[in-house]
Amino acid sequence: MQAHPNVIAVQDALDAAGARTADEAPSQVIILDEAVHTAAAAAEALCIEVGQIANSLIFDADGAPLLVLTSGAHRVDTAKVAAGLGVAKLRRATPEFVREHTGQAIGGVAPLGHPQPVRTLIDNDLARFRDIWAAGGVPQAVFPITYAELVRVTAGTPADVA
Repeated sequence: MQAHPNVIAVQDALDAAGARTADEAPSQVIILDEAVHTAAAAAEALCIEVGQIANSLIFDADGAPLLVLTSGAHRVDTAKVAAGLGVAKLRRATPEFVREHTGQAIGGVAPLGHPQPVRTLIDNDLARFRDIWAAGGVPQAVFPITYAELVRVTAGTPADVA
């Protein structure tokens, strides 16, 4: 699995950005024993709080992709996000839309490593954690990073999304 093209793309993007963990170590994608399709499953596998999981959710924002990285303890308030962005129609993307814009499948979408940059919002609530974990391109892959680093490496915009 370590050689999966999506995992390689995510690790390459982390390396190119010089992404670091809270301990100042390079962010490295790790492969879990089993797929973790939910924040709760990922948190359990990593023995951390569910809020430390940065869920990568792709939305269709008036036909353009929008990536919202939200705390695993939250649900995105689509009306609030749409109003904040001035978007007329914001809805969860179809699996085909997600794959088209990220090259990754739902359940393993990473915050980076996509074919083209995707506009990104990052849940302010994630800032309260020293370490956060995000998907690494496939459902078995995750990586640690700090909130500040996640904002930096994704060029994301901090936002209240819940």
